[in-house]
Amino acid sequence: MKPIQSAEDISELAFGFMASKALFAALHVDVFGALSDGPRTLADLAATTKVPERRMQTLVTALPSVGLLVRDGDKIANAPASEAYLVRDNTNYFGDYLRFQIDRQMYPFMENLDKVLRGDMEEVEYPDYASWMADRGHAEMFSRSQHSGSLGPGAVLAKRLMTEGALPEDAGSMLDVGGGSGAFSIMFCKRFPKLHATVLDFPNVIEVGKTFVAEEEMTDRVAFVAGDGTNANWPTDQDIVLMSYLFSGVPGEAIDKLCDDAFRVLKPGGLIAIHDFMVTDDRKGPALAALWQLQHMVYTPDGVGMTPGFVEKHLKKAGFTIEIDDDLIPGMTRVMTGRKPG
Repeated sequence: MKPIQSAEDISELAFGFMASKALFAALHVDVFGALSDGPRTLADLAATTKVPERRMQTLVTALPSVGLLVRDGDKIANAPASEAYLVRDNTNYFGDYLRFQIDRQMYPFMENLDKVLRGDMEEVEYPDYASWMADRGHAEMFSRSQHSGSLGPGAVLAKRLMTEGALPEDAGSMLDVGGGSGAFSIMFCKRFPKLHATVLDFPNVIEVGKTFVAEEEMTDRVAFVAGDGTNANWPTDQDIVLMSYLFSGVPGEAIDKLCDDAFRVLKPGGLIAIHDFMVTDDRKGPALAALWQLQHMVYTPDGVGMTPGFVEKHLKKAGFTIEIDDDLIPGMTRVMTGRKPG
């Protein structure tokens, strides 16, 4: 990222939240769904969404200015990416992740950032991830919205591990530590026909996960264990231990124990897979990974902004041999795998 040069550059950053809120508001009133059948006039769009026409006009003036909608005369239409990812009935839709987890939870949590930086934790309602997930309402909203955002990466990771031969097709057991809604476990079980997964997460979280697993008719293949992954008893004899977004959600001091526990419960030759937000070792970006690390600090003040080198060091310290180190969600997350000697 080039250093900014002008006052306009600063303003673009400072006012960026307005574009975010325009996107979230459009999702909440289903503007993109209303346009999924084709371009509409302002009057049609206002009537369909039940938003007064004058207010809708202001919103759909803002949305094309940031590329979310396009105008052709008096007709308004979805931009290509909006049609693909922000229409609720489409396969790749992840709008619920944006309008619930990001808008309703992450966005207001960022108001605590300056307090966390100063250490004024007595003013922060949820000082750590565990206390946040102990709130049943927050745990349910987080887990349900995260599910839609994790199915795609889960499918990509499962396919990559199979096609690269990192995990054999007949793998039988997976421990998904901090597996939340079970999205990754579901996608792994779809890819690996003999796999049985166990999701370990907080009690309020796994209650949501059980509903998704039941909807997929996978209750015989995906089990749940309630507990805090940093101090729970992990099931043993695993072919793979997966930790997706877990390292970024725990204090830095817990990472060595997580790696040691994974090494202990894996079979000889077993695989550990770490998927998380990672910036480059020189800490110059990418921007989205860096910003997500900043976001996580709000409810994990003692967490670590990870780099590939940091993760590799801790995996090697536990006894793993590094195999894969690559992007998963480009510009945002990486995956690193390690092998327990056979």
